[in-house]
This record gives sequence, C-alpha cells and structure tokens, in this order.
Amino acid sequence: MLWQSYIKGFKAYLKLERSLSGNSVDAYLNDIDKLSQYYQSLNVEPALNTIAATDIKLFISWLNELGMQASTQARVISGLKAFFSYLMLEEVIVNDPMALIEAPKLSRKLPDTLNIHEINSLIDAIDASKPEGMRNKAIIEVLYGCGLRVTELTELKISNLYPQIEFLKVIGKGNKERLIPIGGVALKLLDIYINQIRVHVKIKKGNEDFIFLNRFGAKLSRISIFNLIKSLAVTTGLKKTISPHTLRHSFATHLIEGGADLRAIQEMLGHSSITTTEIYTHIDRDFLRDVITQFHPRS
Repeated sequence: MLWQSYIKGFKAYLKLERSLSGNSVDAYLNDIDKLSQYYQSLNVEPALNTIAATDIKLFISWLNELGMQASTQARVISGLKAFFSYLMLEEVIVNDPMALIEAPKLSRKLPDTLNIHEINSLIDAIDASKPEGMRNKAIIEVLYGCGLRVTELTELKISNLYPQIEFLKVIGKGNKERLIPIGGVALKLLDIYINQIRVHVKIKKGNEDFIFLNRFGAKLSRISIFNLIKSLAVTTGLKKTISPHTLRHSFATHLIEGGADLRAIQEMLGHSSITTTEIYTHIDRDFLRDVITQFHPRS
C-alpha cells in the first residue's frame, strides 16, 4: 500500500507525541483502514495528496450505504481528521480534505446505570469460596467505588495503592496520572485478595506489580472483565445490557444525585473537559420529584 509508510509515521506520532494508549492508537488506525477499504472497493489506490473533500463526501456516502451508525461514522471522521492533520504537519499534503467535513449530529444518549441494590446483587452473586471469588468481588467494588475505566483497572499496580491514606493512583488516558479516594469496603477486599489469595498465585515474570491476575499469574485482560460483568448479569437475572463502563456511569450518577461537586467528579473520572462530565447530570424523575417535595415551599 502506498500509504503504509505514512500510517507507520502516524502510529509513532500518536504513541510518542500524543501519548495515546494502545487501544486508542488501534482505533485511529482502524479509521484509516475504513478509508482504505473504500478505495479497495473501487479498485483504486490514490496518492494521499490527491484526495479532496469531494472524495471524502463520497466515502461518507459509502459508509451510509453500509448501514454504519452515525456514532461510528463520527468516530471514523474524527480519526481521519487527526490523520490528515498529521499529514499537513509533515507537509505530505498541502490541502486538508477534512477541513470542511463535519461529523453527523449525534443525539446525546444517557448512559445506562445500576442502582445500589443491583450493584449489591452483582457482588452477592460472586462465589467467595472459589479462589477467584474474592478477586472478582474486589474488581466490582473498585470499578464502582472509584469509577475506573476498564483499562485503568487492569493496569492497577500494588505500588500505586496507598491504603494508609485511602487513595490509589491511576494512569488514565494520555498517560495522565490522577489520585482517587478508595472506600473502606474496597480496601478491605483488596487487602484480603492481595495478602490471602494472590500470594498463592505463581506470578508470571513482568506481572509482579499488577494487582489483578488470572490463574496463570498474568494481569487480567479487558475481555476477562467484560465477561465477568456479563456473567454476573445473567446470574442475577439483570435485564439491562451492562459492561464495566456501566459501573463507572453508576459511580458518577450516584455522586451527582448525592450532591457532589461536578468539578470533583470531573477530577475523579479523569475527564479533560467538564462538558464530558455534564452528561451525568441526568437525574431520574423520582429523584427530582423527591427534591421538589422535600425542599420547595409550595410542594
């Protein structure tokens, strides 16, 4: 492919200059691959400096014909904007074909959440008599209690846990560090897992500092966490479609409903923009009704 050397350069740029995670880099490369697939369907491979805005519009029409959702299209367009901006920086192209391309308008979907009874039911469904049981309980407690992204959880290290002051250090998106308070229940479960269960695992070299390990002594994968959540939902008969991110959503929503400061929640979630955090300000009707009943003088 004529583009391959530029794609390799873009990959290095994302990793080294923008400090993006491997998952984020892969997402950007997948976006470029969509454009490559489009040109393969036309049996052409144009030079990057010949691609114009009209070509991109035809590509977007092709995505529409494939039935791609607006949210996915927006993701692809965002990735291509980053790629062509990089090509402009490297002076590979002189005109940016993405400059006047707008992503499709998206309706802001409110994230699914669990109430505290549903979260407790997930934790109660874990069989603590099995070796992985206490680990899994600790995983759910930390995901919900600290509002972590799934990758942040799998990358958690013992050296970044500070039980004396009840904080843990997290490496978030863009390798940004942040300190998050951790509650007593989560700390207790972590202590039991680390000092009573994990010590009996034969740890694979290079994984000594990761908190959550699989039975082979390697750090848990993202897929393992997703599968755990899905299986617990089935076990408890939960009808909602949930993922590890649902626990993060629930963490933020419950803090908002409890009256927590939005800026504090932004800091704990690791959002670079307050507008991202504002999506959690949705509050169910029953909660609003209770607020009016309790505080309004004419209620």
